[in-house]
Amino acid sequence: MVDAEKCVGCQCCMFACSRRFGKGGLAHSRIHVRSAGGMERGFVVVVCRACEDAPCARVCPTSAIEQKARGVRFVPSRCTGCGHCRDACTIGAIFWDEQRNKPMICIYCGYCTSFCPHGVLRMEELQ
Repeated sequence: MVDAEKCVGCQCCMFACSRRFGKGGLAHSRIHVRSAGGMERGFVVVVCRACEDAPCARVCPTSAIEQKARGVRFVPSRCTGCGHCRDACTIGAIFWDEQRNKPMICIYCGYCTSFCPHGVLRMEELQ
């Protein structure tokens, strides 16, 4: 869940996500914050929204992205790096690991939520 109205663009969530995967910096984050026009116009938080009928899973030719009840699961060993999933994501929430030539997709761990100082992110169980 995201309340982008509160986002100030600090990118703490991005740093936390990269650190969760044992990386420094922002390059391996599965969540991205970008400007919608600076402080005046706000920021956009781009993260997987756990589609019920995920287009990324539908287009994957090797079933490396599996549809779950809520969201998707990525199986790296099946991935050929074709990039169809990235192209199919309607909100641009599949990021690319250039070194591995594989997608990076949110795993819904919630780690980023505890590092957001403004309460922009939270995890909720959907009924």
